[in-house]
Amino acid sequence: MTNVAIIMGGYSSEYKISLTSGNVVYNHLDATKYNAYRIHIFKDKWVYVDKNEQEFPINKNDFSVEVQGSKITFDVVFNAIHGTPGEDGLMQAYFELLNIPQTSCDYYQAALTFNKRDLLSVLKPYGIKTATSFYLNNGDSIDITKIIETVGLPCFVKPNKSGSSFGISKVKSIEDLVPAIENAYKEDNEIIIESFLDGTEVSVGVINFKGQIKVLPITEIVSENDFFDYEAKYLGKSQEITPARISAEIQAKVEATAKKAYEVLKMSGFSRSEFIIVNGEPHMLEMNTIPGLTTESILPQQAREAGISLNELFENAIELALKK
Repeated sequence: MTNVAIIMGGYSSEYKISLTSGNVVYNHLDATKYNAYRIHIFKDKWVYVDKNEQEFPINKNDFSVEVQGSKITFDVVFNAIHGTPGEDGLMQAYFELLNIPQTSCDYYQAALTFNKRDLLSVLKPYGIKTATSFYLNNGDSIDITKIIETVGLPCFVKPNKSGSSFGISKVKSIEDLVPAIENAYKEDNEIIIESFLDGTEVSVGVINFKGQIKVLPITEIVSENDFFDYEAKYLGKSQEITPARISAEIQAKVEATAKKAYEVLKMSGFSRSEFIIVNGEPHMLEMNTIPGLTTESILPQQAREAGISLNELFENAIELALKK
């Protein structure tokens, strides 16, 4: 039997969603093949949580745990942490040093994709279109005129490194710009201000399935709110339509762009990229390497549409990690 550590939680605002994702993985793994262990990773404690919710501390020296006098080590790690330290490369580097395979991409890809600015800068030379953007670091002087001249109104103010739309604002007037910047700084010390792209928003999952790079059916996002924010993502304030209502020609373009990004970055594991289609051209917003894995999350919806069950999706990730 393969011992699988499912890591969940994390140090960011996304920890609750991660715990849900991790539990979904835990409940869908075939118990005849895998011994699954829920591992909660928090700033103040790393613990194995058993069926009775009893906690056992993880030994960080070798990522093992002692339960009733016997030491348990893990053959593979299923990474279900959204945000830091699971999505930004820290856990990936730690497991690489310990020589324990894990299901997400490698540490460099994780760090790069977690930084929206750097990701878009790397992909631009490959012809992948993006919004016009303006960057600020905490402490920089804020030249409102220059920002508006560069990106126009309305625009989006986003933390450079955060997920689940925490800290994002849509700015429609000059007066709203400084409060939006202050709000974004609560999540990150770097921010990105982007021009508003007026078009259809889609989300595209790309996975390595049984050794082949596979683009999953595309999801169209129709938010009741001004944009696909936290409420729209998690509190039902949006419609997610899979497959997206786009022409075959545009679908082919989006698929090719998402696949190209995955290949250019030498990705492995799951990825879910967000695009806005403007005048038939996909513009990339970001790429998530630990997308939500709850039964309602976008990537599992897309897998279902492609005829891949959650069991198969998770098992495939584990088997590919073991082969790595």
